[in-house]
Amino acid sequence: MTAEIIDGKKIAYDIHKSLAREIKSLRQIYGIPPHMATVKIGGDPSSDLYLRRRDDACRQVGIKTSYLEFPKNISEDSVLDSIYKLNLDESIHGILIQFPIPDHISESRIMDAIAPWKDVEGFNPYNMGRTLAGDEDLVPCTPLSVITILEHEHIDVRGMDVVVVNHSNVVGKPLAALLLNRDASVSICHVFTHDLKQYSCKADVLITATGVPRLIGADHVKKNAVVIDVGIVKTEKGICGDVDFDSVKKKASIITPVPGGVGPVTIACCLKNMVKTFKKCMEKRGV
Repeated sequence: MTAEIIDGKKIAYDIHKSLAREIKSLRQIYGIPPHMATVKIGGDPSSDLYLRRRDDACRQVGIKTSYLEFPKNISEDSVLDSIYKLNLDESIHGILIQFPIPDHISESRIMDAIAPWKDVEGFNPYNMGRTLAGDEDLVPCTPLSVITILEHEHIDVRGMDVVVVNHSNVVGKPLAALLLNRDASVSICHVFTHDLKQYSCKADVLITATGVPRLIGADHVKKNAVVIDVGIVKTEKGICGDVDFDSVKKKASIITPVPGGVGPVTIACCLKNMVKTFKKCMEKRGV
């Protein structure tokens, strides 16, 4: 048996087509395109490929993009001042912080500063609280992409044992909330988990996002499990994920590849959130 391989590019393409039609309609109503501003602090080559692909997708659907780029040694207060100005700028309809950011800058203070209605990534405490409470609106993009893939494949997680290998604020915690909102039984594993296999081998759905190349082998996976690989890392042999794809695909029922799995869908979810923030901004202006 070989697992069904999820085509994330196809899922993203379908979302892009729908968004392009919606944005065309919104431009006819409001006369302007949605405008996303990205705050980038310091040069991080690992994020450049993602940004190029995201910007290409934005152009395809009709979203305008711009950047605020700062040196790595910029003060936190200077970044916060710039974010406050973006909040007040009516020509900007969505704000996104490109991670990672330097250690001397507080992620929580940065996310607190973004106006909730312009929060494309859904990390502002207001939006995160809504997600945790089951009132999903602006949901963090990577967790949302995982749910989008599961729903696209008609996988109902209600009552399933789901293991998430990540406990970050960006992926693991909001993803656990989304899964709990759908009545899954969720276990969270992380770097301090003593026996990962003890948990992963029981998972009907295994979702991993560690950035550790090929951490998950066939012996970590329950037969016929659904395996979603969010991890992505560049190695000497090329780009790979957390999962040893060649061995695990022989045991799983459904699996996402890296690249071409979760990544394109994450970008599509970012664009979906951008359209939401645009409409919120127009409503606030009373247009």
